[in-house]
Amino acid sequence: MKVFKFGGASLESVERIQQVATIVQSFPDQQILIVISAMGKTTNELEKVAQNFYLRKREIAAQLLHNIEAQHLEVAEKLLGTRENPVFAQLQEFFTEAEWTLGEKPDRAFDYYYDQLVSLGELLSTAIVSAYFNLAGVNNTWLDVRDVFRTDDTFRDANIDWAVTSQHVQEKVVPLFKNTNIVVTQGFIGSTDQNESVTLGREGSDYSAAVFANMLNAESQTIWKDVEGLKNADPKLFPNTINIPEITYSEVIEMAFYGAQVIHPKTIKPLQNKQIPLYVKSFLNKDLPGTVIKEETDTKQLPPIIVLKKNQVLLTITSRNFDFITEDRISDVYERFHKLKIKINLMQNAAISFSCCIDNSPEKIEQLIKELHDDFKISYNEGLELLTVRYNQNGLLEELSKDRSVLLEQRSLITIQRVLK
Repeated sequence: MKVFKFGGASLESVERIQQVATIVQSFPDQQILIVISAMGKTTNELEKVAQNFYLRKREIAAQLLHNIEAQHLEVAEKLLGTRENPVFAQLQEFFTEAEWTLGEKPDRAFDYYYDQLVSLGELLSTAIVSAYFNLAGVNNTWLDVRDVFRTDDTFRDANIDWAVTSQHVQEKVVPLFKNTNIVVTQGFIGSTDQNESVTLGREGSDYSAAVFANMLNAESQTIWKDVEGLKNADPKLFPNTINIPEITYSEVIEMAFYGAQVIHPKTIKPLQNKQIPLYVKSFLNKDLPGTVIKEETDTKQLPPIIVLKKNQVLLTITSRNFDFITEDRISDVYERFHKLKIKINLMQNAAISFSCCIDNSPEKIEQLIKELHDDFKISYNEGLELLTVRYNQNGLLEELSKDRSVLLEQRSLITIQRVLK
């Protein structure tokens, strides 16, 4: 059993969907559960529908939904060659459901309506891809993941009920493989015990695939992307990046912690728990080796890993009465950060002061200053960057910091971080 996940970029054109089918066909006689995201930028477009609906701009919301419908019907017709395929009736049912939501009065929280509307994207994409697969000879069963993933009602960031969901996987998913080798389902979404659609938060589709891999005891999970694998740095920011053939679960979590846009830690945990390797491969060229993420590998073979976070603020919090910044006072400061959901990217404390580097969020910073004003003086520098280098090589850090002022630096045996101006 393998688990594949295809993201929006792999579905943004008819040709790419056909390429996805070719990839799946290259694994004959293997059982594969395929998790699929919404096509292209559909999620962004559906977010606009939800926003306009909640602002009671019904006509705009309806027009945006109509545009999404037209785009998907066009793609489906190009792939299937006719509108006689039963999938068109299924697509119409999905859009009718969304139209019913637009007909309601928005008297519940925005996040609820966001999930009811945005979850449409994955349902549309999987229905179309499943129908095309069958036409192309990739026999498969389409599965509504909302019948499987049971969650709480934390809309936009729902938590999976592992006990109930695991039972559903055994009762509703495993039997499907008796009749077919391929099951196509959605990422990112689930359902409450009241049958209300929910979304699973950031990187929800990767996480969905990892949950399935865990519960199905899969031999591997593969995320198919438009890059050849994980890189040692963001190629948009740094030239001459290096592909990483092998890396550990823990190293990927470290990269994500420091701000790299790699695999989200919540995706790693279900895989690490059962030692299931995660492959990151290119759907543009399936024969490239890609990257494998697993429990152990030789870290000596890793290239320097570079993470750059822009638009940072360095806060310095100083005691007004010159009291030492001891454990109880730091605990109080941490509590304020936690309350405002401000993530500390780097921190350092001295006798009567505490410095930290955070993302620039003016509203949250203003509120933090108000919260701490009575006990602390606060100064800050804006427009900074936080540079993190792991496994530094001679001269690399200095080259990356060239002609910059270093406001704060921290070093360990493996990692060096600098706040740069």
